[in-house]
Amino acid sequence: MKIAVLKEGAAGETRVAATPETVKKFIALGASVAVEPGAGAGASIPDADYAAAGADVAAGATQGADIVLAVQGPEPARLAGANPGAWIVAGLDPTGQRARVDAYAAAGFEALAMEWMPRITRAQSMDILSSQSNLAGYKAVIEAANTYGRAFPMMMTAAGTVSAAKVFVMGVGVAGLQAIATARRLGAQVSATDVRSATREQIQSLGAKPIFVESVKGIEGEGAGGYATEMSEEYQKAQAELVSSHIARQDIVITTALIPGRAAPRLVSDAQIAAMKPGSVIYDLAVAQGGNVEGSVADRVTEKHGVKIIGRANTPAALAADASALFSRNLYNFLSAFWDKEQGKPVLDDEIGSAIRLTRGGKVVSERLLSA
Repeated sequence: MKIAVLKEGAAGETRVAATPETVKKFIALGASVAVEPGAGAGASIPDADYAAAGADVAAGATQGADIVLAVQGPEPARLAGANPGAWIVAGLDPTGQRARVDAYAAAGFEALAMEWMPRITRAQSMDILSSQSNLAGYKAVIEAANTYGRAFPMMMTAAGTVSAAKVFVMGVGVAGLQAIATARRLGAQVSATDVRSATREQIQSLGAKPIFVESVKGIEGEGAGGYATEMSEEYQKAQAELVSSHIARQDIVITTALIPGRAAPRLVSDAQIAAMKPGSVIYDLAVAQGGNVEGSVADRVTEKHGVKIIGRANTPAALAADASALFSRNLYNFLSAFWDKEQGKPVLDDEIGSAIRLTRGGKVVSERLLSA
C-alpha cells in the first residue's frame, strides 16, 4: 500500500496534507509513503524531515500510488501513474469543481471529499472543516485587530481611559466560536448572532452577548448535521433590521456564515457598512464562497465608507504549520480508523463511505452530487 503526498498547486495554498509525524504513523501501519519535493515548504517542513521520517522524497511520487493525499483537489494530470482505483483523499469542493470530479471518475479514481465527512461523534477527529475553521476564526480576529487602528482592551491610564473595542461575530459555528473566544481574550466587548437559536447558550458560555431576533418565532435555522439552513423572508427581514441597528455601534465585525453547497448568504449590505464608524474593520471569512459582505473581494483589503473590509480566500493557509498539522492528523485519523491489518489497507464502512465517496468504478456515485 503506497501513499503519495502532493505538493499543492493552487495559488496561495501553503498547507500540506501530511507531516513527518503522520508519515511515521502511516509507515507504522505498514504503508510506504512518497512525498513530492517541496511539498512541506509552505508549512516550514523541509524535505529532509520527511526523509528522516521514512518517506521517499522524489519526483513522480504518484507512480504506483494506492492513496493520494492533498489539501485541495489535485488536477487529474497531477495523478499520472497512480494505480487504477486509487483513492484521492482531500478537500475536493465537489459542487464547485464538478468537472474535476467527473474527470476523476473517467480516470477510474475513487474520490473521497473530506469536507463532506458526516458530523457524527466517531468522525469528529476526521473533520477537516472543524480543524481548519477553528484556526480561521482565531486568525480573523488577529488580522482584524492588526488592521484596526485602536487598542482592543479597555485601558485606564493617567492620561485617561481607552474604551474596549466592540466586536460583533456573525455566524456561531466553529470559526465563530473561536473568534468570540479570541476577541474576549484580547479584551474586547463581544456580541454574536446566528440563525440557529441553539447557539445562544454557546455564545453566553464564552462571555459574549447574544443578539437574536425575538419577534419571529419557530424558526430554528438548524439543518442536517448542525449546519445552518436558509431562512424565510420574514426572518431575513427581521434579522437585517436588528443587525443594522447593532452593527452601527461596532468597531470590528467578523462574518463566518456558510451554507453547504450554496453561495454564502449576504449578511452585511453597503448601507450597513455606511452606518459603521470610520476606521472600523470587517473580516469576511466567507469571501471564497461569494462573501457575507457586500463589496468584499478575495485576497484584498478594500475600503468602503471609511471601513476596511478584509477578504482572505484561504485564511487557514496563513497559519500553515498549525493548519497542516491538524489537517494531516484528520487524514491519518480517517485512514487509520478503517485500516484492515489483514488486507493491509483501509476499508470504508457504509455510513462514512457513502457520505464522502464521490466516484467509484468509473462513475460519479455520490447521491448528494447526482441530486444537485
